[in-house]
Amino acid sequence: MNGVVPSGSVSADKNSEAEFLKGNVALAKAALNAGLECFFGYPITPQNEIGEFLSEEMPKMGRVFLQSESEVASINMLLGAASVGKIAMTSSSSCAIALMQEGISYICADDIPAVLVSVMRAGPGLGYIFPSQSDYFQTVKGGGNGDYKIPTLAPSSVQEMVDFTYRAFYLSQKYRTLTIVLADGLLGQMMEAAVVGEYPYPKIDPGDWALDGAKGRDGRWIGSIYTDKEVAREVVERRFREKYALIAANETTHREFMCDEPEILITAFGSVARIAKEAIVRANREGIKVGMVRPITLWPFPYDAVYKHARRAKVVLDIEMNMGQMLEDIKIAVNGATPVEFMGRAAGEYFNADEIYERIKEAAR
Repeated sequence: MNGVVPSGSVSADKNSEAEFLKGNVALAKAALNAGLECFFGYPITPQNEIGEFLSEEMPKMGRVFLQSESEVASINMLLGAASVGKIAMTSSSSCAIALMQEGISYICADDIPAVLVSVMRAGPGLGYIFPSQSDYFQTVKGGGNGDYKIPTLAPSSVQEMVDFTYRAFYLSQKYRTLTIVLADGLLGQMMEAAVVGEYPYPKIDPGDWALDGAKGRDGRWIGSIYTDKEVAREVVERRFREKYALIAANETTHREFMCDEPEILITAFGSVARIAKEAIVRANREGIKVGMVRPITLWPFPYDAVYKHARRAKVVLDIEMNMGQMLEDIKIAVNGATPVEFMGRAAGEYFNADEIYERIKEAAR
């Protein structure tokens, strides 16, 4: 899947009915359908409903739910379960994700598949549960040590909380990598209709790498320490050359909205993008040609798609609920082809469509 992703549900099937679900619960239900065998987590708002739902359902299904003693324990339990071939996930938020960074780096270095859900809250520091998108840097640029990349999917609706969770499990297993679903408090807590259909991707057998016992075969080793500098260099470079390059070539995705020769190009991700749609429709009705490119994979980032439309626009307006984090990737994508302006806000209150519409009018002038 590379390029523009069509609107609508990936997971919906004719035999499934829509349910009125909170975003966190929809994601948890999708994780179970994806075959989640082990969940390790520690409570923190605004993602607690994920663990609450799984704590009730997983024991009934004979699967492992464990509330760990800390976020550090959660990420290391995730590493352990994934290394023996179990389909495993953890979820947390912002300041707690910060505590997991060493384990995140280890999982990436060990080339094992796992899913991490980050439902953002305000920061820095402890912050609070105010709306925010300020963990873009933490997620996409990497908070742990060393050179690594993490496929990151950014939903903008409860339906996409389902669809992108399915895709995260598939990508993690296909490429043997940690994969992140990056949502925010609004998406985690809001309720709307969504279809939680059957898992739409093929299951992938971990039998050729998992540490599942060496009876009848040679032993295997998973680790990230290399005392030979040439071996260490080759392992990292090969990972970028053979894994990350392949992910970037095949899995970079975005959505376009009203992008028929826009004079003003909006860039936004997650919940802000859905708010911007109303303002874009209103502006076009009044003769201002506005379109939007919404990155779905924050890594790999859709640089080509942004540039394609930006070079024909008079201005790019990047809108984020932070002080300008994705903005850096937008400027790289635009590469000086047209001016880039920014509309940002630190934690506390979401933009509304009227504010975005007024900012579009300013850009048009």
